[in-house]
Amino acid sequence: MATVTLKGNPIRLEGNLPEVGASAPDFKVVRDDMSEASLKDFSGKVKVLVAVPSLDTPVCATETKKFNEKLAGDSDVATIIVSGDLPFAMKRFCISEHVDGVVVGSQFRDMAFSRAYGTHIAEGGLQGLSARAVFVVDKNDKVAYSELVPEIGQEPDYDKVMDAVKQAKG
Repeated sequence: MATVTLKGNPIRLEGNLPEVGASAPDFKVVRDDMSEASLKDFSGKVKVLVAVPSLDTPVCATETKKFNEKLAGDSDVATIIVSGDLPFAMKRFCISEHVDGVVVGSQFRDMAFSRAYGTHIAEGGLQGLSARAVFVVDKNDKVAYSELVPEIGQEPDYDKVMDAVKQAKG
């Protein structure tokens, strides 16, 4: 189990982050059209799995828009934003912010993604949501990069993520 901070206060997480080189855990999330998506739906592509607490927060919104800008239009890459938001709220966010190059996936039915990826917040005001993390999964569903952002209120290292995407694409 890992810990992160929220405004400097330690927060305990449930589960363990998958190690680089390990098989990526499967998951199911609910898309904004209420259909389910899983890891296998993005087979043959590099996957950028972006775990955020809620798109209703400024840092999560900024992060989602930045990944949309950086990765939209790359047909070899699927970017999946995973949060605890309802699919309707995620859809509204994407429409209002002109985010159309990512897949949004809600954990509202269960929190299996954040538990499988070791980002599930176990205590405090955000209990039940996901900590901020980014995973790059290669075309063979192996974890190529893993970043648990140590402070929930900070953005990930976009340059390292983009380098990992480039390497995973070959």
